[in-house]
Amino acid sequence: MYESIVVGTDGSETAQRAVAEATRLAKELGGELHLVSAYEPLRGVHVVGERQGGAEAWDIKPDAAVQSIVEEAAALVRMSGVDVKAHTVMGDPANSLLEVAEREKAGLIVVGNRGMHGMTRVLGSVPNKVSHRANCSVLIVSTDAPA
Repeated sequence: MYESIVVGTDGSETAQRAVAEATRLAKELGGELHLVSAYEPLRGVHVVGERQGGAEAWDIKPDAAVQSIVEEAAALVRMSGVDVKAHTVMGDPANSLLEVAEREKAGLIVVGNRGMHGMTRVLGSVPNKVSHRANCSVLIVSTDAPA
């Protein structure tokens, strides 16, 4: 049913709950899990350049903290026996989830409900943006109480 599932993480406790639910679903359904962590480049960040065909190609690398978060989450998912791929994506978290879901032909995006209450709800949150723009099913996990 859901051969490919996408979930985001920023390393927070609420994101860990969403990742745990996505992992449980992927394991039960035999699906592959795609962990996404988005980042914005910082001012003054050192960019790495490489020569490719005589031209200089510049790439902004994710910072070590973002890379560490997604790799740690992926290691925990692997320990549960689920196939997982880690994605670090430059940009807005909601857009990053949607991009990876589209690219990986995901049948489900799992997000936590953080930001769906109060002022963030009005200003726009990841779950709100994803649920309104996704081309696949979306599961919004309650992350308000311990799992």
